[in-house]
Amino acid sequence: MKKNKAIAVLIAMCLITAIVFTGCGSTAAGPAGSSTGNQEETQGSVENKIAGLTFTESVALDYAEGFAIDAYEDGYYFLDIFDDAKYLIVPEGKEVPEGLAPDIKIIRQPLTNVYLAATAVMALFDSIDAMDPITMTSIRESAWTIDNAVKAMQEGRIIYAGKYSEPDYELILGNRCDLAIESTMIYHTPEVKEMLEELGITVFVDRSSFESNPMGRTEWVKVYGVLTGKLDQATEFFESRKAVIRELSDYENTEKVAAFFYITTDGKAVVRSSADYVPAMINMAGGRYAFDGIVDEDGKTSVSMTMESFYEKARDADYIIYNASIDATVKTIDDLIAKDPIFAEFKAVKEGNCYSTGSNMYQRTDVISNMIMDFHKVFTGEEDGNLEFLSKLE
Repeated sequence: MKKNKAIAVLIAMCLITAIVFTGCGSTAAGPAGSSTGNQEETQGSVENKIAGLTFTESVALDYAEGFAIDAYEDGYYFLDIFDDAKYLIVPEGKEVPEGLAPDIKIIRQPLTNVYLAATAVMALFDSIDAMDPITMTSIRESAWTIDNAVKAMQEGRIIYAGKYSEPDYELILGNRCDLAIESTMIYHTPEVKEMLEELGITVFVDRSSFESNPMGRTEWVKVYGVLTGKLDQATEFFESRKAVIRELSDYENTEKVAAFFYITTDGKAVVRSSADYVPAMINMAGGRYAFDGIVDEDGKTSVSMTMESFYEKARDADYIIYNASIDATVKTIDDLIAKDPIFAEFKAVKEGNCYSTGSNMYQRTDVISNMIMDFHKVFTGEEDGNLEFLSKLE
């Protein structure tokens, strides 16, 4: 990493005269925008003051608890990502206000060259027809399950610029990157984030995965609507997703129990923490999560279990849902039993109530509401083979 860093610094010195960095924040001291994580405050009860700008309103949020957006006159927006960073979105042709607090980062519009290393975010950009600024990505064409992302890479409109932990600094700089959007995985390689910022590139960390309500993850579309000047489209899109969930409001919980998991190569079962959004989807769909109360002490979303412990929790589950987005080798019930003969004793296996997810599950944060409806159709016996994200194991 030190070698890469040295090379990157040398590249920056060579290119800096030819590149106009547009994502750098002000270092002047002065009054700061402020916000807290209180959901009520994001609804407009508290105005975030920024000297020199006139506050107009706070963007209303229904589910998301990880951010707040405040609008100001002339197209400015203040974006507070709780427990991480604050940003001022400066519209095209406008100036950065004087006396801005040094901890507020600047994102200038229009965005033209974004390095996207948070793969779950692509679907949100796509949902509001805002993919044009994305010109670089951290995964290759073969890893995308989003059609428009695949097409953009095939046509050369998006290029591979190195994985999140080893980005191609020379390529990113040469393409005049004005924003790097990272997932929380970047916290595991902080030196990469530091290097990008040293090279004058604003780094934005998507924290939608921390949302406890699955619809909160989708509501981050409003963040990317603000960044791309398409907040109206983002709001309209999110309202359409809410309408899908609204169909479940009159249903009572079926009390059907579902086990969501995959099996590792060394024979362990990996389940989702009961605090994760997948168990929340199961509950919203009218089911019960088989591993309720199972959490990781370090706050990780996945929990590894021995087959003995897994068996005690899941043997009487009404449904098995195999996480094929991680392990795509299970196509049939026989494939499942081949993982471990003990599965033959499971209630769901005996009754034929076994399903697998699609490989695109984690990339499609735009249609989480549709995933919830798939779960609901399974739990209520209304599937009729018409599922978007689940497939029945035969």
